[in-house]
Amino acid sequence: MGNAISAYVALKTAAQDNGGIAEGGSAADIPPRMLTAYKKAAQHVSKHVPKCQGMRWPILAGIAKVESNHAAGRNIAASGDIRPKIYGVLLNGSGAGGNTTVFPDTDGGRWDGTAQGERAVGPFQFLPATWSSVGQDAGGDKVADPHNADDAALGAAIYLCGDGRDLTKRAQLRSAIFQYNHSGEYVANVLGWVDQYTAAAKDPDLKNVSGKVRTVINAALAQRGVPYSWGGGNASGTSYGICCSPSGKSGTNIKGFDCSGLTTFAYAKAGIRLPRTAAAQAGVGQRIPASLGTRALKPGDLVFYAYAPGHDSTIYHVGIYVGNGQMINAPRPGTVVRLDAVSAMSGFAGGARLL
Repeated sequence: MGNAISAYVALKTAAQDNGGIAEGGSAADIPPRMLTAYKKAAQHVSKHVPKCQGMRWPILAGIAKVESNHAAGRNIAASGDIRPKIYGVLLNGSGAGGNTTVFPDTDGGRWDGTAQGERAVGPFQFLPATWSSVGQDAGGDKVADPHNADDAALGAAIYLCGDGRDLTKRAQLRSAIFQYNHSGEYVANVLGWVDQYTAAAKDPDLKNVSGKVRTVINAALAQRGVPYSWGGGNASGTSYGICCSPSGKSGTNIKGFDCSGLTTFAYAKAGIRLPRTAAAQAGVGQRIPASLGTRALKPGDLVFYAYAPGHDSTIYHVGIYVGNGQMINAPRPGTVVRLDAVSAMSGFAGGARLL
C-alpha cells in the first residue's frame, strides 16, 4: 500500500484548494522552519544512504506539499517540533479517507496516539511501521520523532533513497515517489511540485541582461513574496484589489498584485506604460506567436496564456520571462509573486517584446 495511505485524501484536498500541478510553487509558500528541515535532510541523507545520489530539497518539499501542505496550520518550534501533531485517518477499513484495508497497531499508540490501529503521522505522513525502519534523529535530542520537522524530513529522504537510488534520473525519481504512495495520480502531482520548486530555487542568470530589460526584471523580482490580490497593483506599486475573481475570491482586503498589475508596475520602472489587463497588454510591442514556442522568448518579454490560444481576446494571464524556462509570476488568489516555470500555467499563447 506504500507509505502514505492518506495521500489520496491530501491529493483531493489540494485539488479543491487550487493546489494542483498547474499552481506551481516556490519557497515563498513553505514555512522557513520547514524549508530549513528539507535542506538539512537533503544535505545529510548521504550519511545514512551513502550510495544515494541526487537528493534535493525540492523533492522533499514536493512530498510534504501533498502530504500536509508543509504542516499548514501548525506551530513549528525552533527545535522542529510540530504542534498540534498531524494525524491521518484511522486505517481500520471503515472507508473513511479512502482506506479499505485494516492495518493493525504496531506502536502501541506511541506515534499515532491510538492502540486501536494505525494512522499516518507527521508532516510526511509516515505509518508507524514504516517509521520504525527509516526514522532517525536529526535534531540531536536522541529521539527519532515523526512529529519533528528535521527527523521527519530526514526519514523521508532515507525512504526515498531506498538502497541507493540515483534521483537525478527521472525514472528512479518516479519509482521513489511511487514507493511512497502507489498511485499514478499521486506521482504526477508530487512531480509537478518538485519541478516547480526546482524552478523557484534557481535565481535567474542576469549576467547578460542589461539596460531597461534588467530594470524591469529586477523590479518584478523584488516583489517576490508579495500576496496575490485580484485587481491589485498599478504603476506605482501594490494596492488593494477588487471583487471578485472568476472563482469568487476578493482582493478588497489584500494589498498586492494580480498578474497584469505586476507587469504594469515592473514596466513602469523602465518608463513604459502598459494597459491594465493581460489581454490588452498582448496588443503592445512585437507579438511573438505561440507557434514559435517558448524558445523564441527573451528575458523581459511578456508571456501570455489564453483559454483558447490563438485568440487574444481569451488571454487570461501574463508573466515576465526571465530566461531558462522561468518567469516572474503572480499566479492566482491565495498565492504570492514568485518564480515559476513557464509551463506552470496552461494555455501558452506566445509573448510580446517591448524592449
